[in-house]
Amino acid sequence: MREDKNHRGNVPQWVQNAVFYQIFPDRFRKSDDYQYSGKYVPWDSLPTTNNMFGGNLVGITEKLDYIKDLGCNALYLCPIFQSNSNHRYHTFDYFKIDPILGTEEDFKNLINACHQRDMKIILDGVFNHCGRGFYQFNNILELGIESPFIDWFHIKDFPLNAFNDQNPNYECWWGLRELPKFNTSNPDVREFLFSVGEHWIEMGIDGWRLDVPNEIDDDDFWREFRNRIKKINPEAYIVGEIWDDPSRWLQGDQFDGVMNYPMRRLIIDSLFEYETLISDAGDFCQRILEIFPKDRFGIPMNLLGSHDNMRISTVANGDEDLLSIAWAILMMSPGCIFIYSGDEIGLEGGKDPDNRRSFPWHNLENTLRNSRIHTEIKQWIKWRRQYSAMRTGTYGAQKQDETVILWREDEYHRVELHLGLPGKSEKVENRAWVVDFIAK
Repeated sequence: MREDKNHRGNVPQWVQNAVFYQIFPDRFRKSDDYQYSGKYVPWDSLPTTNNMFGGNLVGITEKLDYIKDLGCNALYLCPIFQSNSNHRYHTFDYFKIDPILGTEEDFKNLINACHQRDMKIILDGVFNHCGRGFYQFNNILELGIESPFIDWFHIKDFPLNAFNDQNPNYECWWGLRELPKFNTSNPDVREFLFSVGEHWIEMGIDGWRLDVPNEIDDDDFWREFRNRIKKINPEAYIVGEIWDDPSRWLQGDQFDGVMNYPMRRLIIDSLFEYETLISDAGDFCQRILEIFPKDRFGIPMNLLGSHDNMRISTVANGDEDLLSIAWAILMMSPGCIFIYSGDEIGLEGGKDPDNRRSFPWHNLENTLRNSRIHTEIKQWIKWRRQYSAMRTGTYGAQKQDETVILWREDEYHRVELHLGLPGKSEKVENRAWVVDFIAK
């Protein structure tokens, strides 16, 4: 797409070829080469709301080759800035790496190691709210109404009920007193947040995943954020966490894409009603085409799970055929692909915090040897690399007899994914899906 002076319509070309690997830093890998003194739970413990495992940036760097071997060429890291929570969405300092994770030098090494492997790296930007440990909020706690920062937040009265049992008397995310909401109409706050975005782009990251951006109900804020980021790096990817209709943010002047939760919901609904999916395939085809309107701007980030969802293996209730179908549908989708760390090996996990279990490195070799899903995901990624139609071709869905056909097509190939019920579909016999590559 053509770029204008306001960076409208400038979607990075690399994104359409991207396979993202999401990492929850506290749970991915704890390297012995970096240690920050503290009492962490054993690596094979079950997660709770507050326990910490001590994963670090050096550990991520050490395992980049594993991620690359899977076929992924981009990382998305959950927040890495100084915080008091294991997920680090309670930001204290937006310009400092959390010391439990490592140092700024460790992060620079991770960026360089990614780029040396032709991998991109994006960070999680939490700009709607901060943690109670954020300097300006602490200043208000200390100085009250005389603080120079009282306009940084939406404060109703003093003193602040930041720690007692009374309801918080300031706006916060979902009513959680530990997450005060920024007053983004304040020019000083806007400039601060824009400067955070610029700082890490200048350091070398390749984009931002924006946490709950819809809660900053101000299109001009995100337009300015986009302009400031794209001025430094026009190829930076800006993707929003939007759970419903994303049209407002996909006009070419705010985000380059959104996390495709509607697609995830459709796939999961279909998993539980697979026979209905096939028998009422026309409805399924219509719904899937509505998710990918041809005139919509941007490149969606297609996913089956994240740190906010039950693990897809748990959703599938151990049914490998249904899990295989889910990944097949995802891999045929227009846009980039997103894999939550551990989903590629069938890691289980219920609702938060159970969906944030540590990565089982101790038994990985045996797990990979017996993992049908890992093998199939690697193969699908290879096919996406091999056939441009699967990345940039047109997309369609249709019913043919007792089979659903999803297809991608360009001037070189037509790729067809056939979904059916064994015994009812002529095309699908003993497997839950069949893929055809038709040369032109």
